[in-house]
Amino acid sequence: MQTKNREIAGHPAGLYILFFTEMWERFSFYGMKALLIFYLTKYHFFSDTEGNQIVGNYAALVYALPILGGILADRYLGFRKAVIFGAILLVLGHAGMAIEGSQAYYDNAGKVVRDETAVQVFYFSMGLIIMGVGFLKPNISTIVGQLYDKDDPRRDAGFTIFYMGINLGSFIATLLCGWLGETYGWRYGFGAAGIGMLFGLLFFIWGQKYLLGKAEPPNPELLKERSAVGVSKEWLIYILSAGGVFVCWQLVQHHRVVGSILTLTSVGVVLFLIWFIIRKCTRKEKGQMIVLLVLIIFTVVFWALFEQAYTSMNLFADRIIDRKTSFGEIKASQFLSLNALFIILLAPIFAWIWVKTAKRNIEPSTTVKFALGILLAGLGFGALVAGISNADDFGKVSPAWLVLAYLLHTCGELALSPVGLSAVTKLSVPRIVGFMMGVWFLATASSEFIAARLADIASVDTSGGIVTDVKGSLIVYADLFRFLFYIGLVAGGLLLLLSPLLRKLMREEKMNQ
Repeated sequence: MQTKNREIAGHPAGLYILFFTEMWERFSFYGMKALLIFYLTKYHFFSDTEGNQIVGNYAALVYALPILGGILADRYLGFRKAVIFGAILLVLGHAGMAIEGSQAYYDNAGKVVRDETAVQVFYFSMGLIIMGVGFLKPNISTIVGQLYDKDDPRRDAGFTIFYMGINLGSFIATLLCGWLGETYGWRYGFGAAGIGMLFGLLFFIWGQKYLLGKAEPPNPELLKERSAVGVSKEWLIYILSAGGVFVCWQLVQHHRVVGSILTLTSVGVVLFLIWFIIRKCTRKEKGQMIVLLVLIIFTVVFWALFEQAYTSMNLFADRIIDRKTSFGEIKASQFLSLNALFIILLAPIFAWIWVKTAKRNIEPSTTVKFALGILLAGLGFGALVAGISNADDFGKVSPAWLVLAYLLHTCGELALSPVGLSAVTKLSVPRIVGFMMGVWFLATASSEFIAARLADIASVDTSGGIVTDVKGSLIVYADLFRFLFYIGLVAGGLLLLLSPLLRKLMREEKMNQ
């Protein structure tokens, strides 16, 4: 593989290749996800509960598969091949999403009649996307790290630039794909997301010569070896992964099966960690691992609240928010762009605050930051409850309340998310740090599943995806958001109370020296 040691603005040129690849991948991911619940409920006439479950299955699997993709890339494929393979699956998946088929309708008996072929194409496309994300997502971030030496002072700045691509892609996608899908048809929104992913794939292939040869397979000869079935081990991985697409195709349709798998896996992981902490850790390691386990449990609470954005909050924006302005109607999915916009605007401010407080020795501990993140997520739902209590005579709520909710949720994300992965690497026992990173993603997958179950609280009766009783649905949404408000306050408050004990266990004052 040819390499070019070119730099742009003081960083390896490969960083910008990865920036735009990830930007387009996130454009496709968030553009599709923004439309998902609306496509299910307003085009194929799934109930709110059915739509929430499908979104929950999809999101849970999306966060679970990177564990497998990371292992295969690390041991066999190398990161470059894994990213290209994942991107190809994503392009195919998004192309399939653009095949919307015929819209559902009600027969004479009032039963929903769907184009089952189109629905199965949709499920299979989701399977392709799930597997594609599994290969691309964990490995493109790893390539960024490999462009720099461990002690390179540009390393953190490089990751900051890279993650800005994620938010830029999300911001553009939720504005453009949402508008196209809701204005001209779902195929246009999903199609735009697919075109974005194609751009990302082509850009990565063109620019791979700038990756400095650091993303290649660890043992190229091993990949060329014949497997027991007669093909090379590399092709065996591709074939088995294609089979995995069929598994994901089925799983995304069966909420209980996904839930059972997550439950059994989570129980097994927790039991193993308890055994490991008791039998294999020193006294100091026990304290650190207990803190990490507690933080992982609480992060499930945060993301279960935060991910309401793609289910209950998205439907709330469509049905309850007064979206008419003097400049035209705001599409419900476009409100999702607020998260990325606020991150772009507020991330430098949060970074400045942490630097200033650290210099004065008053920076909040990791556990306090987690607690603040959960509290802010809860307060975001408090804002929505306040908005519902101030609804107009037609049952419509001012969009300012939804904007405030997204602002509070984003502040919570900035307080919690950046320190999460750092906590895994700092607190985990070195010999199982890779396993603990997998546990972190498993917790995120579980939170996506739980988020869907929570959203079911606000399932309302619809006809063709349209709410039949707007004022009555206000009560249902108020009940859900009030419940989530209390969850955020109680969980955040509990973690805040536990923070002195947890700080003592993790011996943070020594670790930060």
